[in-house]
Amino acid sequence: MSLDKKHTGLGKKVKNIHEELINDCLNGDQKAQFKIYKLYYKAMYNTSYRILKHQMEAEDVMQEAFLDAFNKIHQYDGSATFGSWLKRIVINKSIDRLRKIKENFSLNEIENEPGEIIDEDYFEVLSMKIDAIREGIEKLNDNCRLILSLYLLEGYDHQEIAEILGISYNAVRTRYSRARQNLIQTIRQSRFSNSLNLN
Repeated sequence: MSLDKKHTGLGKKVKNIHEELINDCLNGDQKAQFKIYKLYYKAMYNTSYRILKHQMEAEDVMQEAFLDAFNKIHQYDGSATFGSWLKRIVINKSIDRLRKIKENFSLNEIENEPGEIIDEDYFEVLSMKIDAIREGIEKLNDNCRLILSLYLLEGYDHQEIAEILGISYNAVRTRYSRARQNLIQTIRQSRFSNSLNLN
C-alpha cells in the first residue's frame, strides 16, 4: 500500500485544505486565484499593517504579495501550509517597504547587549489582554513594532525571526527583550492615563 504524500510527517507534504484551488492556480485559473485572494486577503493585510502601520502601504504590499505568489506558485512545495508560505512573502515585502520608507531604519545594527533576561515583567506581558498588546505595539517605533509583531502576533520563534531579518539569533533575543520592556512601559502609561481620565 502506498503512503499518501499529503499526510504530515518528515519529508512529507502538509495537508492543505485548499489544495484543489492551489492546483487550479498552478494551471493559471483566474477564478481560483480570486478565491484564494478572498480567503487570505484580510489576514495578509493585517500582517502587513502590523509591520508598516500605514493603510495604503499595507494594501499595496498585500496586492504585490498576491501577484508574486501567483507568479511563483510553482515554487510552493507543500512543506508548509499555503497560508504560512504566503505570509512569509507578505512579511518580506513589508520589511522591504519599511526599509524604503524609513531611510534610517536598520536591521543590521551590531547588538552588544546581553541576551534576553526573563523577569517578573515577562509574566505581566502574558497576563495582558490581546487588545491592549495590539494597541501598545501600534505605538512603538518601527524596530520594536516589527520584532513584537513577528513574535507575539505572527507566531514566529526567535530563530525564524533571525532568518527573516537576516540578523543573529542573539540580536533577535536582545531586540525582543528591549521591545518587550518598551511595550510594558507603553501599556502601563496608557493604563495610568486612562485611570486619570476616569477620575
